[in-house]
Amino acid sequence: MKTAGIVLDKLNDSNPTRHGLAPASLPAVYGAEPRGQHAAREALAAHVNGDGRLAPPVDPDRLYLLSSTSEAYAWLMKLLCDAGDAILAPKPGYPLIESIARIECVEPVEYNLRFDGSWTIDIPEIEALVEAGETDGHPVRAIVVINPNNPTGSYAKPAEREAIVDVARRHGLAIIADEVFFDYALEPFTDTAGDVVNRRFAGEDRVLTFALDGFSKTLAAPHAKVGWIETSGPDDDVAEAQRRLDVIADDFLPMGEMIAAAIPGMLQEAPAQTAKVRDRVRGNLATLHAMLAADDLGVVDVLRAEGGWNVLLRFPSVIDENDLVLRMIRDFRTSGQPGYFFDMTSNGYLAISLLPEPGDFRRNVGTVLEAVAAELGQ
Repeated sequence: MKTAGIVLDKLNDSNPTRHGLAPASLPAVYGAEPRGQHAAREALAAHVNGDGRLAPPVDPDRLYLLSSTSEAYAWLMKLLCDAGDAILAPKPGYPLIESIARIECVEPVEYNLRFDGSWTIDIPEIEALVEAGETDGHPVRAIVVINPNNPTGSYAKPAEREAIVDVARRHGLAIIADEVFFDYALEPFTDTAGDVVNRRFAGEDRVLTFALDGFSKTLAAPHAKVGWIETSGPDDDVAEAQRRLDVIADDFLPMGEMIAAAIPGMLQEAPAQTAKVRDRVRGNLATLHAMLAADDLGVVDVLRAEGGWNVLLRFPSVIDENDLVLRMIRDFRTSGQPGYFFDMTSNGYLAISLLPEPGDFRRNVGTVLEAVAAELGQ
């Protein structure tokens, strides 16, 4: 009947908005579409397809609207994993993924990003971890890629992207690509023609792929509580994944209709908002380089960040990260996130945001430099 376009009356329809009982302030009929309001998904698809991403156009029916990328991770872990199964996630990385995985009874397994002037993904380690999972009772079901990563700011390089897709295809894994920071390039790598080599995983058609994004970064509006999942891959795999994901989405219900109805209007602000944030973070990064170059002590530097909103400062490892942050709290009434929050493999790192207004940012950098000098007895 549904395929034929026939709408059935329902004896058990308990949706009060269909029976003239909605409040005057919320008069619309609630459709409870599992993937989110169709008009909002159409507007979002038009926005995504217009960003020059060099990928196949996304179909609105392959988008899922939800409240955040955090919720997206939880839904996808429910979809892809049984209790005790594993997902691979990058290290250094934001601790949120591990926390959500634990809540979902999924085993988070870290693969390393290596720094040698720039960050690279340890592809052989990914392959080894997948093969180990096939024999140790914690089979890997998905590879999480943060593109660009937080806090390292590193994009997946073209060769790395191809290698990850190859591993996923050969082992029957899905890719979960968190690309919320993708539009905020800082110091990206370019090819011989000078073109930026960054590329999204969104739209990847060779392996089942779930690309995550949201208004927290696109609009600099975390309070809007709008995120989305874009599904892609071989058609049969996508169809089966969406059949199951629809059940999860229906069980947990889509985002509120008021927010969904506002999405088309909010998307009109996206280009200006993205440009505003991009100008701020690039300007502050230039300030950071200048302040570090002018510092007489000269023992603090910044690791190359290709994209995002945050960078990692490196200071002498003889200074304990906790001692440095505690000094900033005590002497400057300023807190910070030490490197071990992100599973950095050695001491001597501090994350710093590029978002503050320029005057506040200069003060923050000055605080770090003064605190480092004090720890060194200077």
